[in-house]
Amino acid sequence: MSTPRNQRREHPSTYFVEDRSNQEELARLQILDQLATTGMGGVLPEQPDPTIFRRVLDVGCGSGGWLIEAAKTYPTISLLVGVDVSSTMTAYARNQAELQQVSDRVEFHAMDALRRLEFPNGYFDLVNHRMGWSWVRTWDWPKLLQEYQRVCIPGGVIRVTEADLPSGNSPAMMHLHHLLLQAVYHAGRLFTTDSNGVNAQLADLLHRYGVQHVQTRTYRLEYHVGTPEGQNFYEDMSRAYRTALPFLRKWTNASEDYDKTYQQALIEMQQPDFVAVWNLLTAWGTNGMDS
Repeated sequence: MSTPRNQRREHPSTYFVEDRSNQEELARLQILDQLATTGMGGVLPEQPDPTIFRRVLDVGCGSGGWLIEAAKTYPTISLLVGVDVSSTMTAYARNQAELQQVSDRVEFHAMDALRRLEFPNGYFDLVNHRMGWSWVRTWDWPKLLQEYQRVCIPGGVIRVTEADLPSGNSPAMMHLHHLLLQAVYHAGRLFTTDSNGVNAQLADLLHRYGVQHVQTRTYRLEYHVGTPEGQNFYEDMSRAYRTALPFLRKWTNASEDYDKTYQQALIEMQQPDFVAVWNLLTAWGTNGMDS
């Protein structure tokens, strides 16, 4: 495969954390990858035979956790490529692939998927994307799904996983939840003001824009204090509501007492009876587009 051109000025990003060198967000994405993959039961839990895939593309790969885990889980996959608009993310992911000894099969490239995926037609057996609400706006879906189909082989798999915003029995956390929900909606990432404002539309989006034989699988993940998963959830949330603050201030009237609410949420999320719920949905289907 010809290597995409990486020596260029980065395009403006639609990602909800504008500071691409934000190390706290980088750390959060590693935790988020682990939370999602572990909670869903693996990297491709709904696929009947992942060994059929030879070339895999992960779009919006972030810190590279999903792709690296896929490489370790399925040694039969000969090429795994991750793309992200942030060169900070792809540089980190590239280093992680080397540390985990999969760099012979794993590549990461800085690339803006909302413009064009710089790969040949019909190149990948599987195109994967997770948590796109953080950078995909409602009007981006038609072109994005067409690009996924263009670079996927006829009959290959298009796979998209999205998630609701987590909820819990912390009043302060839920206040922050509603602020973020408003911001994400006003920024054009959700089709409705409901927390499932992408999930409820996902299967229809794939079907409407050409993906065939669309199927779905839902996941309801619970987090409790005193468990490893619960601690990871706390670490994710504690970082998310710090790194998201500029986004919240841009799209909502985040009040002056935000920090007080945030600190109260941290306290409530560590109480013995705290429970959080995170709903995820994977929709996938086959590519009917001719290469």
